Amino acid sequence: MGAQMRVYRQRIRSVQATKKITRAMELIAASRVVKAQQRVRESSPYARALTRAVSAVATFSNVDHPLTTEHEDVRRAAVLVVTSDRGLAGAYSSSVLKESERLIGDLRADGKEVVPYLVGRKAVGFYKFRKREYADEWTGFTDQPNFEVAREIGESLVAAFNQDYAEGGVDEVHIVFTRFVNMVNQEPDVIRMLPLEVVEGEEAPAEDDVLPLYEFEPSAEQVLDALLPKYVTARIYNCLLQAAASELASRQKAMKSATDNAEELIKKYTRLANQARQAEITQEISEIVGGASALADAS
Repeated sequence: MGAQMRVYRQRIRSVQATKKITRAMELIAASRVVKAQQRVRESSPYARALTRAVSAVATFSNVDHPLTTEHEDVRRAAVLVVTSDRGLAGAYSSSVLKESERLIGDLRADGKEVVPYLVGRKAVGFYKFRKREYADEWTGFTDQPNFEVAREIGESLVAAFNQDYAEGGVDEVHIVFTRFVNMVNQEPDVIRMLPLEVVEGEEAPAEDDVLPLYEFEPSAEQVLDALLPKYVTARIYNCLLQAAASELASRQKAMKSATDNAEELIKKYTRLANQARQAEITQEISEIVGGASALADAS
């Protein structure tokens, strides 16, 4: 009985130490997710405005730019997979990886070669463990992304898209990330980055609508050359910010669940320790009563 009590008390101390860690990580994630949500809200208007500007230029300039022109024969596609650098975030990274595997399967079913680009140590570890090849990786910033990293990723993807197929270039660029809906709901999502889809001017205008007139200085080609890389970078940066907010929200939920489970384990082991202590006391009383009865019978 004494050995059982020591085991239960040791487990209680171990669970209490784990509970302190999970509680601290929950509070850290809760404090950071507020700032992450704010960064998402601040970047979204700029990304939307830039999208409208790019769509307007592409619609009314009648210029065939490489980044907006659909390839006749799509043979190779790049997939940017955005995961986390650290674990303890529930199913956050595994959900993104599962969605990326589904996308890659669909692309290969269409006869396209897939070139992965990885963000986060979880994606890098996933590919290295399975001995899969990938084009490039970026790690060490997933919970606090910065614009310079987004620019570096965008430049790498644009360079691969502008490169010829024979030299290793790609015909499409997709990104798989986690879209931040709210603190409870974060959804894995897939968007096609390149070639850019023109979203303005697709619907037929009404009879009384007045269409805007655009003048491009110095030229429409140069305007697109300046806007499109900024658009790609802003879109990637917004995806990274949404992924960071989703990661922190998932980590907060996972750590809260772990803290609650630790409290339940502590209650369970405390109850078992009390039962073992009561059983030991009962056994000692029984031995004393039995010894006293034996002495009384002997006399």
